[in-house]
Amino acid sequence: MDDIPLSVLLGALFLLILLSAFFSSSETGLMTLNRYRLRHLAEKGHPGARRAERLLKRPDRLIGLILLGNNFVNILASMLATLIALRVLGEAGIAIAAGLLTLVVLIFAEVAPKTLAALHPERIAFPAAFVYTPLLKVLYPLVWLVNGLANTLLKRLGVSTMEGGSTALSHEELRTVVIEAGAMIPARHQEMLLNLMDLEKVTVEDIMVPRNEITGIDIDDEWEAIIKQLADSQYTRLPLYRENIDQAIGILHMRDVLPLLNREELDRVALRRVAREPYFIPETTSLNRQLLNFQRERRRIGFAVDEYGDIQGLVTVEDILEEIVGEFTTDPAAHFDEIIPQPDGTWLVDGSVNIRTLNSVLHMRLSTDGPKTLNGLITEHLEMIPETDTSLLLDQHPVDIIQIKENMVKTARIHPALAETDEQAQED
Repeated sequence: MDDIPLSVLLGALFLLILLSAFFSSSETGLMTLNRYRLRHLAEKGHPGARRAERLLKRPDRLIGLILLGNNFVNILASMLATLIALRVLGEAGIAIAAGLLTLVVLIFAEVAPKTLAALHPERIAFPAAFVYTPLLKVLYPLVWLVNGLANTLLKRLGVSTMEGGSTALSHEELRTVVIEAGAMIPARHQEMLLNLMDLEKVTVEDIMVPRNEITGIDIDDEWEAIIKQLADSQYTRLPLYRENIDQAIGILHMRDVLPLLNREELDRVALRRVAREPYFIPETTSLNRQLLNFQRERRRIGFAVDEYGDIQGLVTVEDILEEIVGEFTTDPAAHFDEIIPQPDGTWLVDGSVNIRTLNSVLHMRLSTDGPKTLNGLITEHLEMIPETDTSLLLDQHPVDIIQIKENMVKTARIHPALAETDEQAQED
């Protein structure tokens, strides 16, 4: 060793530090790769991604290979540094060489390379995968021996080496991914994805049209009234019933009715003949399940029934789609006759309006776990049927009872939230 020029030893030490930096950075880069992006790139045929994915299928082998290489070059670098120190400074230089080498390795072979790899994992990991793939084949016996000893130790400590960490995302984790995607997903698309994931939390009962608001045809009405109702209807599908909605006969599609009406061939018998058999839905069915049921049954409308089989409301495919994409109008409030904005900034609201509709249109945060309508929420809050001119506070919004009809809140006035009112007063 004394015959080797000092410049060669310094060059070899420099090379070993570079190799140590390579092993350190590639370890961090490979382990911090986004597994879902990696899978996507591998499926598209990216050669580096394919090799990296194969290596990461057995992370114990990969880590064993990296640590073997890293420890080998670090030990060899330590030996060379000691040899150089002895030749230049004598025995007193050994301590100095140890301190300098530690500082150099820490900065140039550990912290800086690993930081770079953490910031740009793909730039480091994919080229490294081309090196590790053949290197693993060459050193496989040694890697297998090291991993075997390490796995044996882990088993004795009660750790199973066969249980790999699952990369599957839970529902809440997937929500976080969508929210944190930021500018990569347009805000409108992000909202739709979140609504789609929340379908399983929303039931048919939450969005159905209440039974007292169902518009349909009573087959026992005067024939002239039925004809006028059919001619003036704004709906393409109408329930057909006898006396009340509990005696539903079927669903009329205007596409089947209007041709008969135009040819003057429509009568009560023909009306019953073209009516499609009613479709009943448990009101507790989640929206994601009901959307699939509508698709499977090739239906677009159904009656929501409670546990006793009584009809409680009506739900359509469009109602479910609106939960995903939002209201099909530019101004959401304009779509609802039950919510009427007033010049003073308040809203006149029908008591039968759905709580979810209130939250969507007025940006309130009322709980949807209890009553489904404003009337139900008010009566639950007061624990009584209120009188006219009664006031209460719901989600910081003052609410005045305007009209009581048939033992229920018919109309209420909702004021802006108190916090918003205070801010406006301060600005004035």
